[in-house]
Amino acid sequence: MNVEATGTTRRGRGARKAARQVRDVTMLPALKRRLPLTEPMTPEQIERVDAASMDILENVGVVFRDPIAIADWKRAGADVRDDDRVHLDRGLVRDLISTIPETFTYHARNPANNLPFGQDHSIFIPMTGAPFLRDMDDVRRNPTLEDLANFHKLSHMLPAIHSSAHHIVEPYDHPISQRHLRITYSSMKHSDKTFMGMTTSPKNAEDVIEMAAILFGDDFIDSHPVVTGNCNGNSPLVWDETMLGAMRAFCRRNQPVLCSPFVLGGANTPASVAPTVAQLNAEALSALAYTQVIRKGAPAIYGHYLSTVSMKSGAPMAGTPEISLMNFMIGQMARYYGVPWRTSNTLGGAKTFDAQAGYESATTLMAVLMAGANYIWHSAGWNEAGMHCSMAKFVVDAEQCAMGYRMAEGVRWDDFDEAIAAVSDIGPGGHYLGHPHTLENFQRAFFMPELFDNNSIEQWQAEGGIEVNERALAQVRTMLGEYEEPKLDAGVDEALRDYIARREREIPAEDALNQEY
Repeated sequence: MNVEATGTTRRGRGARKAARQVRDVTMLPALKRRLPLTEPMTPEQIERVDAASMDILENVGVVFRDPIAIADWKRAGADVRDDDRVHLDRGLVRDLISTIPETFTYHARNPANNLPFGQDHSIFIPMTGAPFLRDMDDVRRNPTLEDLANFHKLSHMLPAIHSSAHHIVEPYDHPISQRHLRITYSSMKHSDKTFMGMTTSPKNAEDVIEMAAILFGDDFIDSHPVVTGNCNGNSPLVWDETMLGAMRAFCRRNQPVLCSPFVLGGANTPASVAPTVAQLNAEALSALAYTQVIRKGAPAIYGHYLSTVSMKSGAPMAGTPEISLMNFMIGQMARYYGVPWRTSNTLGGAKTFDAQAGYESATTLMAVLMAGANYIWHSAGWNEAGMHCSMAKFVVDAEQCAMGYRMAEGVRWDDFDEAIAAVSDIGPGGHYLGHPHTLENFQRAFFMPELFDNNSIEQWQAEGGIEVNERALAQVRTMLGEYEEPKLDAGVDEALRDYIARREREIPAEDALNQEY
C-alpha cells in the first residue's frame, strides 16, 4: 500500500481528510542527519584511544579460534603465536581497513526501498533475538513462526523502520537446526525492505546467501549489498570459529557484516569508560581488518553491543550515562577510521512496558542520534534486557524513531518566507489556525504522535482512560488487519520454497545445536 505522504503537497481539506483515513506505510528514506554531532573527545584524545588500541593489537594480541582464519592471517603477514593468538602490526591494520567502503547502497527487492548508507545517513532496524514476546494480549510467552511473521509485517508497515531484520523473536515451533531457513523466508516474504541474515553457524550463513541469490540473482549480490550479517566477538579479545566462518560466507559474496564486540562494561572490559572504548576499538578493528583479508573492498560495519553491568547484581543495564558517553566516543573513532558504524537503540531492562522502559529507551535513542550512528539496530521492541520483544513497545519505539528522525533532519527553511508573510496577515492578537499557510503545512510543521495522548484529562477519562500500552496494542491489531503483502515474484517464491524443502531434507531436525559440514 503506497499512499502519498500527507502534508507535503498542496491539497484541499477533503483530500487531506481522505488521506488521513488511509494509513501511509511508505518507508521514510534513509535519515540524512543535519544536526551537529556530540563529540566529547579532542583530537588528541582520539589519537590516545587509537594508540592504546594499536598497542593492544600489537602487544596483547587477539585470539582467533579458527584454523582457516589463522592461515589467512599468516598469509597476510600477521604474527601468530601460541597457535591462535594474532598480533597485528598497526600499519597492517590501517592498510586493511582503508579498503572498507565508507558508503554504499543497500538494495531491497522493492527498489523504492533502497537505502544510501554511511557518513551522514542512518537507518533504523528492529530488535532481534528475543526468546520471548509480549503478545497482543500483553502475555509473556514463547514465540511462534506466526508471531515472527507478525513482527515482519509490522516492520513492513512502520515508515521509520528500514528493515525487516531476521529473527525478531525465536520461533519455537520449528526445529532449531532448520529455523534459519524459515526466518529468512519470512523476512523476504512479508516485507520488501532490506533484511538481515542469520549467522548462527557458517552453513546457516551460506544458506542465507544462497536464498539472497535466489531472490536477487547470483550475479547481482556479488556487487550489490542486499543483506546484513552480524558477527559478535567474545570480549575480551576473542573471535570464535562460528562467527568467523559466518563472516567469510558474507564477505566472500560482498555482503556487509557488523563486526560487533559484545561489551558488558566492568565485566568483560575495564571498569572505566575510556579504557573500555580502547579495548572495544581494538576488538572491532581486528575483525574489520579480517573482512578485508577475506575480500578486499567488501563492505563492513564497525559494530558493538554496549551494556554496563550492575555491580550489585551483575545484571546488564540499559540507558546509563556511560553507555551514551561510549556511543559518542565510538562514533568519533569510526569517523576517524572512515568506516560506517552500528549501535543499539531503544534498549530497556524493564519487565513490562513501563516508565523505566520509556526512560531507558528515550535516553538511548537521543544518544545514538547525536552520536551519528549509521546502522541503528534494536530500534523497536527491546525490553527485559532483550529477553522479550513487546508488540506494544515495538510500535511505540517505531514512532519514537520517526520523531527522532524528524529532529535529526534539522530545521526546514523551505516555507520561511510564506510563514513570515502570515505574521503580517494575522497581526497582533489573532490566531493562525485558519490561515492558508497553516492549513497547507500543519501536518508536517509539528510532529503529531498517534500513540501518545495529549488531550485534557477530562477528554482522556471520557474516552476510557486508556494508557499507552493498551493504545499501542490496539494499534498493532489494526495494523495487522490492514496489512497487504508485497507479493514475491511467483517463480522466485517457488525457488525459495524448493530450496527450503531441500535443505530441510538435508538437515536433521533433531540436530538442535551443532551442524558439522
